Amino acid sequence: MTELAVVAFGGNALLRAGQIGTADEQEKNCYETCKNLIPLLKKGYNLIITHGNGPQVGNIYLRSDAGFSLYNIPKMPLDIAVADSQGEIGYMIERQMRNLLIENSIDKKIITILTQVRVDKSDEAFQEPSKPVGPYYIKEEAELLAKANNWQFKEDARKRGWRRVVASPKPIEILNKDIIGMLAKQGNIVIASGGGGIPVFVDEKNTFQPIEDAVIDKDLASALLACEVEADEFYILTDVPRVYINFNKPDQKELNIIKVDEAEMYLKEGQFGAGSMGPKISAAINFSRGSGKDTIITEATMLGQDHCGTRIVK
Repeated sequence: MTELAVVAFGGNALLRAGQIGTADEQEKNCYETCKNLIPLLKKGYNLIITHGNGPQVGNIYLRSDAGFSLYNIPKMPLDIAVADSQGEIGYMIERQMRNLLIENSIDKKIITILTQVRVDKSDEAFQEPSKPVGPYYIKEEAELLAKANNWQFKEDARKRGWRRVVASPKPIEILNKDIIGMLAKQGNIVIASGGGGIPVFVDEKNTFQPIEDAVIDKDLASALLACEVEADEFYILTDVPRVYINFNKPDQKELNIIKVDEAEMYLKEGQFGAGSMGPKISAAINFSRGSGKDTIITEATMLGQDHCGTRIVK
């Protein structure tokens, strides 16, 4: 039976350190990242691709601000910006992936699906927004924007400036999971749950409504999707080949195969940063515990190799 893998692209899939994010830069990076999926396809895997959207959403907001300032074009809320970014990034991945399929004589169709994700409006994350979105500002700019837009800002831990922070509620349900799973199991490559999905909630009338000031962690949403479509493996791509404990310390240790309980212990010990490896480990725990299947955290060029990355098993 053909196995199904969900592959979550990391932030450097489209934008690398030191780049400003031109279309040419992002498309080149996208091509190089997608090229690493070919070994999985040649092994016969069906694929669902998910991705982040942090820099792109920030740029969408800057364009919106400029349009409002110069031409009085109405600003759009964050949920619309996330939807915009899903189309923008999905288009780039889809086109580069299609080119690679042609180059490698692989006969597969590929489609991008705009993805909404249900969250709980009463999630405690709304009480303390913590997820950074958009560009860095100096303190005075952040204070002015906070007053003008009723936004919240926090200083970056590495002192690079101040960024707007929004809530990051827990994903509860991928709304079009059935269509995503069906298409992928039929052999199509599906791009879905971009940026963690567009957050929506169900109101008292049982209708879906947008949440305008929240984003969903893309790794947690990807893990949920992987569970819901009954994926056989879940890959989280990052910029290191394996996960480490005591990272960048003299006693740094590489992790090859660890059980969910061990991963959870390391997470509680604070081995993984909240802004880096922490969400990936949480997502791995969620998928492996919920499905009984393996999560692999690795660098994109390792895909398709035997025993690649750190494998989290139940």
